[in-house]
Amino acid sequence: MRWKDLGTYVVGMQSTNTPKNTPKPIESGDAPEITRTLARAFGDDPMMLWLFPDEDGREGRLAQWFDVMLTHKYGPLGHCERTDAAAAFWTPPGTAEQHPDEGTLARINGLLGEHAARLGEMLELVGEATPREPHWYLAVLGADPAAQGSGHGAALLLSGLAKADAAGLPAHLESSKQANIGFYERFGFTVRGEIHVPGGGPTLWSMWREARADVRR
Repeated sequence: MRWKDLGTYVVGMQSTNTPKNTPKPIESGDAPEITRTLARAFGDDPMMLWLFPDEDGREGRLAQWFDVMLTHKYGPLGHCERTDAAAAFWTPPGTAEQHPDEGTLARINGLLGEHAARLGEMLELVGEATPREPHWYLAVLGADPAAQGSGHGAALLLSGLAKADAAGLPAHLESSKQANIGFYERFGFTVRGEIHVPGGGPTLWSMWREARADVRR
């Protein structure tokens, strides 16, 4: 399994900054709250519904899935931020890839059960479509449904893009919701291609944004 190929699953929102939606770094003790928030955020996400088709206990398994992503991948290697009701996981270029250990793989397989093969198939397709140019990668962006429309997602997106722009680098993501494409386009992303996951899987939209030297926010 290539961790760098974990796709972006995103839930977009609009935005104005308030103290509640001001981005701040995710601390180690934030994991339980963050993972529950993301589980609610992705409760209707096409990719998550495909990987976790059994409704019974899905929210709990999603929380554990995001715990794996935060504690074993993006927390140590990426740039992770949160607001009071949302979280974003970014990976800057040049990040050393770590392969999941046996315990982590066993945990992932336990969460996915008989659908574990779907993850490998999806990761292979995403890996083949990943841009080779150095870029900042938005792996996860999600907000609690109860807080959508309050600017949490936009605040986190702008925070990451500011860092990419400061480094003079483009940004990349895969959206698993067609409805979110317009949200990302408002921040300068454009669709570069589509990734069609076979076997009844979802479509992912590969999106790219060039670096901006002077962006008014």
